[in-house]
Amino acid sequence: MEPTMAEASKGRIPYLLSLPALLLFAALLVTPLVMTAILSFQNYDLTTGVIDGVTLGNYRDALSDPYYHTIFLRTIGIALATTVLCVLIGAPEAYVLSRMQPPWRSIFLIVSISPLLISVVVRTLGWALLFGRNGVINQVLGALGLGTGPIPLLYTVHGIVIALVHVSVPFMVISVWASLQRLDPKVARAALSLGASEATVFRRIILPQIIPGILSGSLIVFALAASAFATPAIIGGRQLKVVATATYDEFLGTLNWPLGAAIAIVLLVVNAAIMLTYNNLLERRYARTTR
Repeated sequence: MEPTMAEASKGRIPYLLSLPALLLFAALLVTPLVMTAILSFQNYDLTTGVIDGVTLGNYRDALSDPYYHTIFLRTIGIALATTVLCVLIGAPEAYVLSRMQPPWRSIFLIVSISPLLISVVVRTLGWALLFGRNGVINQVLGALGLGTGPIPLLYTVHGIVIALVHVSVPFMVISVWASLQRLDPKVARAALSLGASEATVFRRIILPQIIPGILSGSLIVFALAASAFATPAIIGGRQLKVVATATYDEFLGTLNWPLGAAIAIVLLVVNAAIMLTYNNLLERRYARTTR
């Protein structure tokens, strides 16, 4: 039976309601990405800049040069380390917060997400002051007699990871917290009354239900860490480059916009591939667990 005109018009209502958001999304995100992709295929001359013509040379340079291989591997490694640490810190933190009683729960939740209230540049500059050879951390360690000299934290990969974890943990806490709010506390209490231990309740009941929150938080953290610019630029300095700072240098340093656009598109594709693969693997495992 064919749908009536009233049913057809009713079925179009969700699309019509979402049209303004789709247009805004296309104007602010899709259009710049398309323009960047077009720019990445253009030629470049050292004397005249961007010139007419289509070439794959920019992608060949980005994918074949060992210099960019090192930068991409460093960026992915930093993003993975940041994501793992955020899961190990943020998921238990959200669980502990969910077990607190008012008003302490609200107070500590605000404290946990308070880094989001401060500019990322200000937070990173604060870490730079802490990480310096004469910074607070090395001064405290020296006063306690720990170590034979200043610990190198500034201009190092682990310094970047520490600063990115501080920036990204609130996103993990919020994601896991949202999953915990959908849990029925009666189920856990019933399991405890039947003789299950706290560890068993967490492993068999709570953890499978918060995996979607951990998954979404991990994707957010990985995307933010892989594309971060301010934190690696300040903590890593000019020598320890990641993809975002390398792209910035190509655009505003050498003025090779096509190569910078190609590097940005490669980072986007690599991020999307890693995130989709991670998403599919965890969703399959979650489906097997719940089944």
